[in-house]
Amino acid sequence: MQFLSSAPPERHTPLEDAQGLFVGALMVALSVNVLRAADLVTGQIAGLALVVSYPTGWSFGAVFFVANLPFYLLAVHQLGWRFTIKTFAAVALMSALAEALPLAVPLGPVPAPVAAVLAGVLAGSGLLTLFRHGATLGGVGIVALWLQDRGTMKAGHVQLIFDLGVFAAALALFPWPVVLWSLAGAAVLNLIITVNHRRDRYIARS
Repeated sequence: MQFLSSAPPERHTPLEDAQGLFVGALMVALSVNVLRAADLVTGQIAGLALVVSYPTGWSFGAVFFVANLPFYLLAVHQLGWRFTIKTFAAVALMSALAEALPLAVPLGPVPAPVAAVLAGVLAGSGLLTLFRHGATLGGVGIVALWLQDRGTMKAGHVQLIFDLGVFAAALALFPWPVVLWSLAGAAVLNLIITVNHRRDRYIARS
C-alpha cells in the first residue's frame, strides 16, 4: 500500500511560516530561561552567549544576536536568501523573547537534573519546528544544516561536536557539576534532532 502521494509537496503559507518561527523561537527562549533558573549552560551559539553573559552581566539576547551575525554570510552563499531571512527573524525573535520571558513568567530555582532534561526537550523541539519551516537559530545550525544537506554529516552530530568544545571551555569557568548537567541537557537536545530531523520524513516544504 502506498501511503505517500507522488505529487510535489505543498509549501508552507506565509502565515504557517510566521507561526512556526514564533513557536520555535518561543520554545528555545523558554529553554534558555529554564537553564538560567538552574545556572546551567548549553551548547552552540546560545551556549557561548550564556557563558559570556553569566560572568559579565551582559544581556544574553544581545550577545546571542551579535554572535550570529558572521554566519549570515555563509547562509546567503550556501542556503539562499529565503533561509537567511527566516533565520535572521528567528534569531531576532529568540533574542527578544529570552529577555522578555523572565519578566512575564519568572522562574524560581529549578533542580539541575530537571532543568537539563526540560531545556533539552524544549530546545530540541523548538529547533525542529524552525528546521521544518526553513530556518534555524543561526550560528552552528547554519553550518550543520549545510553539511547535512550535502550529505557530509547529520546536523545533530555537527552540533554535538561544537558543543563539546563549548563545554571544554566552560570547565574553566564553572564547577564540574554545572558542566556535567549542562552537557546532559545538550545531549538530550542533540538526540532529539538526530532522531527526528530527516527530510524524507517530512512532506511539506518551506
